Amino acid sequence: MPVGIVQRDAATAEFFDGAARGDLLIRRCDGCGGWAAPQARTCPHCASPALSWTPAAGTGTVVTWAVVHTKGLPTVTVGIVELDEGPWMQLQLTGDLPEDLSDLRVRVAFEQPEGGEAVPVFTPASTQ
Repeated sequence: MPVGIVQRDAATAEFFDGAARGDLLIRRCDGCGGWAAPQARTCPHCASPALSWTPAAGTGTVVTWAVVHTKGLPTVTVGIVELDEGPWMQLQLTGDLPEDLSDLRVRVAFEQPEGGEAVPVFTPASTQ
């Protein structure tokens, strides 16, 4: 199933600019160098509000997932991925997914629905 339409705002503009270039951007603390998820407003390690957008490797491991069934719509698999840098992201999982996603290594890909921003999704690392 294609991803839903997402629109940018001032707080997410740089993230979506990166996605349009094919870069997964996450936050990095200017003070302690700790990594944080894209939605973070302060560093989870030192509580500093000084965060910069930084490209991530785009690889990680599935922590947990759910298969969403909605009447009249295609089934969607969503998951929480622990990026190799440490932060967790909740995203759609796409591609040829095995039945058991436990500890599945994944790699970022980007989908851009008509009328929306490019958004990251994760696919099995072995299929890219």
